[in-house]
Amino acid sequence: MGITLTKKTHACVRLEKDGRTLVIDPGGFSEQDAALGADAVLVTHEHPDHFDEGRLRAALDADPAAEIWTLRSVADALSAAFPGRVHTVGHGDTFTAAGFEVEVHGELHAVIHPDIPRITNVGYLVDGSVFHPGDALTVPGRPVETLLLPIMAPWSKVSEVVDYVREVEPVRAIDVHDALLTDLARPVYGGHVGRLTGADHLPLDPGATREL
Repeated sequence: MGITLTKKTHACVRLEKDGRTLVIDPGGFSEQDAALGADAVLVTHEHPDHFDEGRLRAALDADPAAEIWTLRSVADALSAAFPGRVHTVGHGDTFTAAGFEVEVHGELHAVIHPDIPRITNVGYLVDGSVFHPGDALTVPGRPVETLLLPIMAPWSKVSEVVDYVREVEPVRAIDVHDALLTDLARPVYGGHVGRLTGADHLPLDPGATREL
């Protein structure tokens, strides 16, 4: 059975398979209920547009079986309140969450500015086919069908985004990290990705779904 992807605002996506739901990065720019109903949540790093403690606490309170996988900086904020349900992961780890097989890739956030210390950041390869890199241009080192592409960020420029898609070589690229783009900017960024890479470029509106 395939995966159904639902795009949420900014960096958040919901993946559904066999009646179970995996949510990645329900941060402060995403919908208030972005994590509710998830069997499992993955968080790439601690920045508030990817990690919102209130949203995660609400999801864990609503479903006593829900669990979170994330790096230590995020886990430390939640693990005491939810013992045994918040799992710390790092580069090279593998695990099963909500029936999805997950590999962890990457270690550091992209450089925003040399004067700003880099924090940890991990990406998640789900079922060997869907890759969410968080805030980094991490190459997972294996074929990827669907790349969740950080299309615009304070730490990147469009030439880097294009080269990243070229290096990963996904079948399709679906935009994430897009809340700061205006309606005027979207076709500019998307046009470059569509013209200069071999991937099927899919900018989805929040709430839109795609069968993978």
